[in-house]
Amino acid sequence: MILPGATDTPAGVPRVVQAEWVDLLGELEAVKNAITATQARLTVALDEATRADEARQSIRAERRGRGVPNQVGAALRVSPHAGAGFVSTSRVWVTQMPHTFAALQAGVLSQWRATLLVRETSHLSLEHRALIDEEICGPAHLTELTRMSTKRLIARIKELAAQLDVHACVKRNAKAVTERRVSIRPAPDLMVYLTALVPMAQGVQAYAQLKATADATKATGDERGVGQIMADTLIERVTTREPGHANDVPVTINLLVSDDTLLAGGNQPAVVVEGAPVGAGVVPAPVARNLAAHAIDTDTAWLRSIYVNPHGRLLATTSTSRFHPQGLASLLRAREQGICATTWCDAPIRHADHVTPHAEGGPTSLDNGQGLCARCNHAKQAPGWAQKATHLNGLHAVETVTPTGHTYVSVAPTPPTPARSGDAGRFIEVVRGTSAPADRDPSTANEANEANRGQDATPTRDRTATPPWTPAVGMTGPAPGRVPRSRYSIGCRTTPAHGAIPYRPSPPPRQPRPTQQSHLAHQPLNRPANRTPGRARARSSRPDLSWPHPT
Repeated sequence: MILPGATDTPAGVPRVVQAEWVDLLGELEAVKNAITATQARLTVALDEATRADEARQSIRAERRGRGVPNQVGAALRVSPHAGAGFVSTSRVWVTQMPHTFAALQAGVLSQWRATLLVRETSHLSLEHRALIDEEICGPAHLTELTRMSTKRLIARIKELAAQLDVHACVKRNAKAVTERRVSIRPAPDLMVYLTALVPMAQGVQAYAQLKATADATKATGDERGVGQIMADTLIERVTTREPGHANDVPVTINLLVSDDTLLAGGNQPAVVVEGAPVGAGVVPAPVARNLAAHAIDTDTAWLRSIYVNPHGRLLATTSTSRFHPQGLASLLRAREQGICATTWCDAPIRHADHVTPHAEGGPTSLDNGQGLCARCNHAKQAPGWAQKATHLNGLHAVETVTPTGHTYVSVAPTPPTPARSGDAGRFIEVVRGTSAPADRDPSTANEANEANRGQDATPTRDRTATPPWTPAVGMTGPAPGRVPRSRYSIGCRTTPAHGAIPYRPSPPPRQPRPTQQSHLAHQPLNRPANRTPGRARARSSRPDLSWPHPT
């Protein structure tokens, strides 16, 4: 067979060769479906083996197999969320729907259509699910299955489910109403998808109202399209804005931009951090400047300088706190650009995590920190997982070793390039919102002391040299000659001659004897004559023996 190459022209290819190409496409699709079935069987085997190993380690049942979705996602090069979906779907194929799995192995059924069979029968019992599995994917119905479109397949599944268990279908519809919600996700070109999951009658009514308003506005000679008018009307009604002012809505956007782009007209792209309520990823430099300018015009912008070394790494900060303070957590989100640090994971950051656990001596620092989603943070707590912080090409990286011995390295993205090329440069995080950002609180170990509150937020030393401390969130450094201390560090100052002060807890208070309590319960209280009624008895001054100072 002659396969097409990059230099082949469409003209001059015989029809016979074209027919062979079509046949090959079909055969490759069947092979792909068969490979998916093999991957499903391997996934179920891995899940069962992992759960058995963890059961022998006396791990609770609800925590067994927690790290399997992350291993499957890394092997398939998809997100851990997609890996978890493949694990659960594969288990149903292998253990509950043998005919569907056989059709997938034979290449007759695609992965998506096999997933629909699992999804549309999730509310049924095992017996009813097995009946639908045989009715649709049984050996006698494979020919009909190959000619059935996806919508007809879904309709056929729903028809059989309603005949077998109508009460389960009604309960499923009632449950769907309780799952109504509004969500938002990024779209290309600095746009977002604002999605509302509502009951069908309400959704149709809302769409009809927006359509009628758009048609009426269009009839008056408006130059906008009907879809544009509907979108603007939706925003105006939700935000209670006047017509024509849909863009005048103050929002919060975390924009990561270099000083060259923001202040000198550079062309370095900026990044809208995903950890914000909405993120759009990389945006062109003119768009970033327009966002910052609009925020400044409306008096809703705050600028924070974040310093980097010549390799693009953020300068290190530490804290003596068990958890990452707000300022340090903001730096982690800025370094990861708001996206989970796990390989192949695109979820927004939800947890500030220690690479080396704090219980194992890992410090609360920028180098030992990483931003993770909730699933990835919980998965790494499973037995057999290990991580260590490293650097790759000057950037922060985390090396993850799974229980099977596979190693994956995730590297932090390169931050916007600063304008300076000296020892240290900086890039700027523009926070646009209706209130001051919460992470202006000085919560890192290299922050200023109370004596420096009145100083300017910009360091007065030469910016071309790396400062001895890191003004990571726009705070000033310690006074000359003073060592920065974290407000989370609590200690007791003693003279060298006395040494350390030993701690001894206070003895418990003496309990009165039961006989005395019963006797005193029947005696009237004799209040002293010189004591004011309503006032508590003054406690006698006794030395506190809980902190005995050595002599």
